[in-house]
This record gives sequence, structure tokens and C-alpha cells, in this order.
Amino acid sequence: MSLTDEQLMIAVSKGDMGAFEQIVVRYQKLAWRTAYRYTGNTSDAEEIAQEAFLRILDSAQNYRPSAKFSTYLYKVLTNLCLDYYRKKKPLLTNEPFVDKSHAESSSSNLQIQERDQAINQAVDSLPARQRLAVILRYYENLSYAQIAAAMDTSVKATERLLARARERLKYLLEDFPPK
Repeated sequence: MSLTDEQLMIAVSKGDMGAFEQIVVRYQKLAWRTAYRYTGNTSDAEEIAQEAFLRILDSAQNYRPSAKFSTYLYKVLTNLCLDYYRKKKPLLTNEPFVDKSHAESSSSNLQIQERDQAINQAVDSLPARQRLAVILRYYENLSYAQIAAAMDTSVKATERLLARARERLKYLLEDFPPK
């Protein structure tokens, strides 16, 4: 029987490094993927993911399971991504998740690549908080409530943030043919 994330974090707060290792194993891909989508850089994403887990470990004694652990992790990642943005503007990317099993020369694959590139460029041009909200909603499939918790804002503010982002994306992509 495996422990819940919250039970593991309580064990971590008592000094159980094995429990912390289990948390890292469960969430390292999610943390890296989220950071990579935001930064567009493999080493920066790895650094942000590692820093997120270090911060979680450092503050483990203060952890209270008032929300899902994943929400807590997204909050830490969100703060680190926004700090990263303040230092240098990242580029959104889908690169490691592109299915390259099809022939690169096919016209449909080329259209898909062009569409993805246009979408990525449009998302890259969004303000930092809008871009992060879009990544969390449409790439990580978080609910509005989860995004609000991760970004330390209200659900209503999250809705407005995403609405502004969608309007901006609609404007930026209006000349691009639909799927």
C-alpha cells in the first residue's frame, strides 16, 4: 500500500528522506515538463525543477496538507518560473513532446509543425502571468481553482487572466488557418 503525497510530506517533515525521494520520483517529470514549457531550455528547466524540490524540502517542517501536494508543487514552480522570467524572457516550446514517428516531409506534418510554431510564438509573446496561466491550463490541464492556488490569486482573477490571454491569442492567430 503506497502512501498519499500528503502522508509522504508529513513523513518528510519528520526527516524521512526516503519519503522525500518518493515525492521526487512521483513528480520530477511533471516539474521538469512544466518548467521546460515555460523556459524552452532543458538546463534551465532542470535547474528550476531541482530548485522547486529543494525549496519543498527546506520548508517541509512547515507543510500543512490543506490542499493537494501537486497544487503546492505548482505554486513553488509558478514562483520560480516567474522569477526566471524576471531574469530573462523564456520561450515556450513543445519540442520534446512532438511526435517524430511520422515522416518529416509529409504536408500534413508540415502544416502541424507550422501551426504549432505559430501557436508557440503567440503564447511566447503573452505577458508572463498570462503565459504561465495558459501553460498550466492548456498544457498541464489544471483547473481554474488549481491555477488560482498555484498563482496565489482568486479563481475570478484566473478566469480574467485566461480570458485576456485567449483574446490576445485570437488576435495574434487570426490570420492562421484553423485545424
